[in-house]
Amino acid sequence: MSQPLIARSKDLLKLQNEGYAVEISSGFLLIKDVPYVNSQREIKRGILISPLSLCGDITDRPATHVAYWTGEHPCHSDGRKIESIANPSGPQSLGEGIQADFTFSAKADYRDYHHKMTTYIGRISGEAMVLDDKATPQTYPVVRCGEEDSVFRYQDTATSRIGTGSLNEVFSNHRIGIIGLGGTGSYVLDLVAKTCVSEIHLFDGDVFSQHNAFRTPGAPSVDELMLKPKKVAYLKSIYDRMRRGIHLHPYAIDENNVTELLPLDFVFICMDTGAAKRVVVQNLFEAGIPFVEVGMGIIQGQGFLTGLIRVTAGTDTVRDAILEKMSFSEDVVQNEYATNIQIAELNALNAALAVIRWKKLYGFYHDSAKAHSYGYSIAANDMVNEVEA
Repeated sequence: MSQPLIARSKDLLKLQNEGYAVEISSGFLLIKDVPYVNSQREIKRGILISPLSLCGDITDRPATHVAYWTGEHPCHSDGRKIESIANPSGPQSLGEGIQADFTFSAKADYRDYHHKMTTYIGRISGEAMVLDDKATPQTYPVVRCGEEDSVFRYQDTATSRIGTGSLNEVFSNHRIGIIGLGGTGSYVLDLVAKTCVSEIHLFDGDVFSQHNAFRTPGAPSVDELMLKPKKVAYLKSIYDRMRRGIHLHPYAIDENNVTELLPLDFVFICMDTGAAKRVVVQNLFEAGIPFVEVGMGIIQGQGFLTGLIRVTAGTDTVRDAILEKMSFSEDVVQNEYATNIQIAELNALNAALAVIRWKKLYGFYHDSAKAHSYGYSIAANDMVNEVEA
């Protein structure tokens, strides 16, 4: 219950977002790692505890001004006991292994638990910061998530800090496919993995080779490269540390297995092969599954690189216009890396534009242009909308 309660209660979530070590146990709110000064003028860390008043599954206004403390009695910076919060009650067990060494009483009309706990902490930790300005109670601990709470293995504090949780929820049940985990596809994965989509399906049959290391997020070691893992397996090993729901398909998509895409809600097409791409696009249109397809054409000029980066979004409303913009060349290039120039920042930009287009389709970002195909010119530093709804 701890994390759902914190997520639903503005005061508890504010404490967590501000970096306090918040924990809920047996009906009590605990703030851990609170610095204080003991009678020997040493800086120690204790636990501030408050009974919780709840209204259903969110916090209510604090019913009492009383708080509890685990640790030595806090003192002023000169070692004198802080008498203004002292209470004669002795040590007591609060249950579930929670031991209170002291009871505090600082009477005030507390608005919520953020107000109450920060008031106490200010009196206690303020004295520690007189001796050491780095003795802060805001430790920003790692907040783990259980499988029942989130697809993430630890709390998405970036979203909660900026208050975009309700916007993110539009993706919560999405099953996403990424076809092709080369330069651009791997960056698409990096960005999509940080959203709350329920499943990410990776389709690629290639080995993660040395050249891939220079256009893929992260930094593989020599030992990892020598293992010659499949791209999908290598990338899952990275993002599985952060989230659940990554599914591997270590093979290319073609006419024989394209039906594996049909249970998905959205697909990113980051593949080069024309024939297979045509099969994928046709099947997605027929199934009514929206997609974003990416591409870039970079050429080497007189001592510089130039070219275009393109993003195309496929929906039923612009099917014919989109098909005219997409390339389905049947040409087979024997050494694609000698002619298909890709550089990490261009791959990352292509992926970012693709993910932004996906989020616009679902209302996360405002979209006044409603461009379903657009390109970025490197030389002109210009974005051009080519197909608008």
